[in-house]
Amino acid sequence: MSTRAEAEAMGHISSDGNFNMAQMQTSRKGFCSVPHGLALIVHLCNFSIFTQRMNPSIAIPAMVNNTALAGPSNTSTERPPTAPQDSWSETLKEFKPVAPTYDWSPDMQGIILSSLNYGSFLAPIPIGYMSGIYGAKYLVGVGLFLSSVLTFFIPLAADAGVAFLVVVRIVQGIAQGMVLTSQYTIWVKWAPPLEKSQLINIAISGQLLGSFIIFLIGGFLCQTIGWPYIFYIFGGIGCACSFLWFPLFYDDPINHPFISTGEKEYIVRSLAQQDSSPAWSLPIKAMVRSLPLWAILIFHFTEFWSFYIFMDYTPTYFSTILQANLRDSGILTSLLLVAAFICTIFGGLLADFLLSRRLLRLLSIRKLFTAIGVLVPSAALVSLHWTRSSLSATMALLALSFTITTFCQVGAFVNFLDIAPRYTGFLKGLSQIFAHASGAISSTLAGFIMSQDSEFGWRNVFLISASVNISGLVFYLIFGQAEVQDWATEQTLTHF
Repeated sequence: MSTRAEAEAMGHISSDGNFNMAQMQTSRKGFCSVPHGLALIVHLCNFSIFTQRMNPSIAIPAMVNNTALAGPSNTSTERPPTAPQDSWSETLKEFKPVAPTYDWSPDMQGIILSSLNYGSFLAPIPIGYMSGIYGAKYLVGVGLFLSSVLTFFIPLAADAGVAFLVVVRIVQGIAQGMVLTSQYTIWVKWAPPLEKSQLINIAISGQLLGSFIIFLIGGFLCQTIGWPYIFYIFGGIGCACSFLWFPLFYDDPINHPFISTGEKEYIVRSLAQQDSSPAWSLPIKAMVRSLPLWAILIFHFTEFWSFYIFMDYTPTYFSTILQANLRDSGILTSLLLVAAFICTIFGGLLADFLLSRRLLRLLSIRKLFTAIGVLVPSAALVSLHWTRSSLSATMALLALSFTITTFCQVGAFVNFLDIAPRYTGFLKGLSQIFAHASGAISSTLAGFIMSQDSEFGWRNVFLISASVNISGLVFYLIFGQAEVQDWATEQTLTHF
């Protein structure tokens, strides 16, 4: 049943579809509301997923034996042979764990890091479609649990061989796609228009917090107890979060057992004008012809190009260019991510403030925040090559890039909620296809470029990334829209 029908059944919608905003404000509870509580639960899910996504990025410098002699690929090697007693004493003295290392070339590392995206090219489409029809509860819960269990098997998969490791990462990418794609359908039924940006950003900020934590302590764990334990620890945390998800989450406020009547009425009535009833059939032909939809999809591809390079190679950049050790590179990266985490929350609040005060139209907010989130980071990205001799200048530019790029979260990244709320799940899945394709290509290409040119490889990677980002921005600024499209309304819906 659509949100509008639910509201009419409750007897609180006037004949012209309007409602009393002043009366609704009495039911708002701010950050103590049930929607904000659900946003925190989704925040924890995103936290778990991204600790698992980023584990290989922080662990791979410890997993690779850069000083090993040429030998069979993926051969597990231990410390140099010594007397058992001497080896034990040396381990205690240096506080270095004995963990297997592998002879992986930069090209092979790029394939391993990007393999998480390989299985995500087609999965988000059926996942998004099913979440729009059946809701997000079981898709998110099952996806989080499966990804967490597979995290435990990463060390075993690495020992079994690169091929087996890539297969595990592909399946894990599909499971994580279930979480990252399905969660957006939650806000179709739970996010009032004037709180939508902040609720989404609170939930999404869990991705940055998860990345922050893993970069902060991941290097320390690798150097003290061994790289396999970061997979065991964060796999366990993910399992615990999946067990909390099922009893605490409900797909809509109508069925929630603990929400107050006043707050339930406020949410349903605020969404009364939004036709979000699920549709079994899809207007595929109209979608293909929709330039506003293509603007969003192309922007996802171009913006995630640099995002995946940052996530996969930032620790490597710190260790190779800035000569930071594994622990320090993790700490430096974590500082960037905590700044981005704060900016994500601020961006959502600012967007809702501008909209509630009617200072800017919704379309202006989407395009303004998107432009800022692309142009400033691109300029910082291009400048990195000429500041690599200065740690402070490099950190300042990276911090600027990491923080300002989060403005896109209330720009083009959530724009599909504006143009087609009834198809949110499917369109998010479709956008994930473009994002994962971009990540697979960019991470693999970056590894290849750096392996071919050790001196100017990073400069070329940054220049290509900035060019790709700006091209997507230009297309979005020209064709982006914020109104519900004709093909996404019930009155003009034609099934194909």
